[in-house]
Amino acid sequence: MGIRKFKPTTPGRRWMTVNTFEEITTSTPYKPLTIKLKKHSGRWNTWRITVRHQWGGHAQRYRLVDFFQVDKKGIVAKVETIEYDPYRSAWISLICYKDGERRYVIANTETKVWDKVITDDKTPLETGNRMLVANIPTGLQVYNLELIVGHWASTIRSAGSYGTIFSQEGEYTQIKLPSGEIRLVNKKCFATLGQVSNTYHNQVVIGKAGRSRWMWIRPTVRWKSMNPVDHPHGGWEGASPIGMKAPKTPWGMPALGYKTRKRKNTTSKWILKDRKGKLMNK
Repeated sequence: MGIRKFKPTTPGRRWMTVNTFEEITTSTPYKPLTIKLKKHSGRWNTWRITVRHQWGGHAQRYRLVDFFQVDKKGIVAKVETIEYDPYRSAWISLICYKDGERRYVIANTETKVWDKVITDDKTPLETGNRMLVANIPTGLQVYNLELIVGHWASTIRSAGSYGTIFSQEGEYTQIKLPSGEIRLVNKKCFATLGQVSNTYHNQVVIGKAGRSRWMWIRPTVRWKSMNPVDHPHGGWEGASPIGMKAPKTPWGMPALGYKTRKRKNTTSKWILKDRKGKLMNK
């Protein structure tokens, strides 16, 4: 488990690193749980670019990961494989329930083949088990967190991330998210015990441009090297500054530090502290 480096035989190899994939147990996915997604290269139905810097890339099949698991309450499942997922940074594991049904779930750092996991209102405090946040003691790490009762796990899903149960008060549980934000979550929401797998993901160095193209990423140039018609920072000579007090987006809106969250956002009432530690509901 870790990162592999290369001998600097070429400029691209000099700093390139890759994951060793030691945890992965199979190279082929479970086909009934995969589909082919059509790529649109960041374009809308009028074929205008709405998400920039997307094109090309390697062929991929989307794995149907189960973010609910509530319909399998009380049924023990066994981990069959740990797999790579091209659509996400974390590893996924194929689990087989006692009734014979197989599903993909996000794997955690301690997931091993033949491990047993279960989803219920209250389960043993073992990594990989999923339960109501009301029944999780303070200080424990969680991931795959629901923010809306009866919804799906919508947060804490990327590689190496985890939240911490901060306190249990009244109808809500205080959870510290990976960003540092402390949020109120209804006690009827579900979360999985543990930390998301592939903790070395943030140490991988791409190394060369071609590797970015495999991941559907097109080249990006500096804004101040563009023409004035293409960007507010454009039109200057050489390495001169942008020529304005604060940076802007290509559409003229303030960037880098400008708050874009609406002050009257209805979900702000669930945030006790923002990621900088500032009290929100004073």
